[in-house]
Amino acid sequence: MGELRGEVVVVIGGSSGIGLRVAELAAQAGASIVIGGRDEGRLEAAENRLSGEGGSVSTIRVDAHDGTSLDAFFDETPAFDHLVSMIGSPMGGGFLSAPLSEIRRTVESKFFANLMIARLAAPRVRTGGSLTFTSGTGGRAQDAAGSYVGNLAIHALVEGLAVELAPRVRVNAVAPTWTDTPLWADMPAAEREATKARFGEVIPLGRTATVDELAAAYLFLMTDSFVTGQQLAVDGGIMLGA
Repeated sequence: MGELRGEVVVVIGGSSGIGLRVAELAAQAGASIVIGGRDEGRLEAAENRLSGEGGSVSTIRVDAHDGTSLDAFFDETPAFDHLVSMIGSPMGGGFLSAPLSEIRRTVESKFFANLMIARLAAPRVRTGGSLTFTSGTGGRAQDAAGSYVGNLAIHALVEGLAVELAPRVRVNAVAPTWTDTPLWADMPAAEREATKARFGEVIPLGRTATVDELAAAYLFLMTDSFVTGQQLAVDGGIMLGA
């Protein structure tokens, strides 16, 4: 297992939720942090929260779904050792029931946005470093068509990049299932609690994950220097009985 002390960790989508906790744990391990996000208020709050945790902390505004914005982000970002992308929109509905535009938007968000990130990050990540993407688990094609296809595409992206970038850089993905995070802040409280209870009933471990349990998976993939091309499901075994 490697160490993060003195290294630079970039987290795109790191201004809240799981991404922010990944950045915080990496900072506590001695890494310098660069956080990319769209919301300036959240970026400022994240920088204030992480200041004094370890190495330096900086934030850069970026829209990860816009190629021009991503170009500017990577032009401003220093050379780095590890990159984590939290980018990828969820959705519900099957191939026939969901609007085509929603399916397309979700696949664009999960796959093409991360492909753009990968192509820009690959020449900038230092030898011995890593790229870690965010996939997902727990849904079926008939229930979450765009997310399901997008998650499969991320897995394919990870496998391909792991070979293309080996042995210089490792590439992996973390695949959580539904977790109660700020991503769902706009969901009505009763619906949010009902969703959490429903997942708790079908997850073999009998509950949803904590943010720390998910964040730890990203730190593991950053620091274990012999893991590449893998999608690590942190889902309490939800797919085992599905």
